[in-house]
Amino acid sequence: MWEARMEDYMLLYSSFLVIFLLLAFKLFSPTKSSSKTLPPSPPSLPILGHVHLLKEPLHRSLQTLSQKYGPIISLRFGSRLVVVVSSPLAVKECFTTNDIIFANRPKLLAGKYIGYNYNMLGADSYGEQWRNLRRIGTLEIFSSNRLNMCLDTRRDEIKILLGKLYHISSRGFAKVEIKSMFLELTYNIIMRMLSGKCYYGKDTEEARRFKEIVEETLRCAGAANIEDFFPFLRWVDCQGLIKKMKRLRKESDMALQALLDEQRNDGSDTRNSTISHLLSLQKLQPQYYADEIVKGLILALILAGTDTSAATLEWAMSNLLNHPGVLEKARAEIDAKVGQGRLIDESDLSKLPYLQAIITETLRLYPVAPLLIPHMSSKNCSVGGYDVPKDTMLLINAWAIHRDPEVWDDPESFKPERILENGAGIDGYKILPFGMGRRACPGMGMANRVIGLTLGSLIQCFEWERVGVEEIDMKEGSGLTMPKAQPLVAMCKPRHFIDGIFIGEAL
Repeated sequence: MWEARMEDYMLLYSSFLVIFLLLAFKLFSPTKSSSKTLPPSPPSLPILGHVHLLKEPLHRSLQTLSQKYGPIISLRFGSRLVVVVSSPLAVKECFTTNDIIFANRPKLLAGKYIGYNYNMLGADSYGEQWRNLRRIGTLEIFSSNRLNMCLDTRRDEIKILLGKLYHISSRGFAKVEIKSMFLELTYNIIMRMLSGKCYYGKDTEEARRFKEIVEETLRCAGAANIEDFFPFLRWVDCQGLIKKMKRLRKESDMALQALLDEQRNDGSDTRNSTISHLLSLQKLQPQYYADEIVKGLILALILAGTDTSAATLEWAMSNLLNHPGVLEKARAEIDAKVGQGRLIDESDLSKLPYLQAIITETLRLYPVAPLLIPHMSSKNCSVGGYDVPKDTMLLINAWAIHRDPEVWDDPESFKPERILENGAGIDGYKILPFGMGRRACPGMGMANRVIGLTLGSLIQCFEWERVGVEEIDMKEGSGLTMPKAQPLVAMCKPRHFIDGIFIGEAL
């Protein structure tokens, strides 16, 4: 009796399993259509698609597939069709002819739970809401006027960094761990710009918890969530990411709301902060500046403006330490154009083309967004002669384009001179550190100011050497902003003229 019942149960279970697999195969396998000419694609597996072909780091894995199957390829990640583009010509077509079509964002779980239900600038799809967010970002946060108002903040924080380095190395060459200093710098610049006060370096419970929330949010936003591609797994939450993101949403919302409430009630030195400015606009146009909109903008600015600039500075310094001749040439340019009687300022950056070339070449070799934030097609279109159906995810492999030997001579080498030689002749679709089209990063101007002034100040004020004779390890690690696998440690000492310029003021 028991054995017969077990046989019935097993038969029923097997039947359900077969039906489930058949339905899943039907639902999540690529649709066969003789009328569609999709880009070339590797062989795929039922249900999984091409997920089994992907390895970390993803930009290298996708480059390998593109080298075999072509600069425009189609992949199936579970239920999602993905087109990967690794060609400047195809990128140009995506962001000119098809710019509006690809202006959408895929509905990923991070955007739902962390990005205020897609009400954040980077996660919202194209439409009236996004246009409002973009307008606020362009005019009220990243305009030249607003950035100029925050110039003293950037100067102060960079002077604090220089003062710390001087204190460590005033007796001669000393070893310094650079990554944490860059993170503290960029985070405090953003937080002072937003709220008028620092968080890093402050030993308070509020500062520590806010820092932890930001770091954990960055990790969650950069994690590959399998439920984005296999929606039927969401009820299981097999990675635990949904639960973690829900918790983070609650904690970050409370912290951001506290910032808003503090600014509403504070009439002191925070009156000119970005949050204060947005809240003053809220009184005039409450429908455009609701608390949730303001909190989403703040979170987007923190997530996009801290790790990215810090990582670029770390890659740039690593390049300079591995190429001391480039470092000496940059220092000579600064000494000639700025001198040794004062600190470099933002107004000097336009007179320092070699410094700008170093930054551009660093962004070429080590873009902090090696795969641009995914786009989503809003209707059928074509790219490079191939059909791209509606609701296809578009991935631009900027890292592969930046290192394509058909696009760049000697692409693996760090040569700032190539930027100067080409000058304005460099095709904007060959180098994409901030994206292209209407979804390009609106914070590009601020990033260029922070990176340029910081790097120029470090070159002007200190001598730099590697810790040992070996070159700096330039392997990339895993993460949303392509960090270095090994954090940068270097030797520095003040140059002879520094004592009389800033030390008393900075310390």
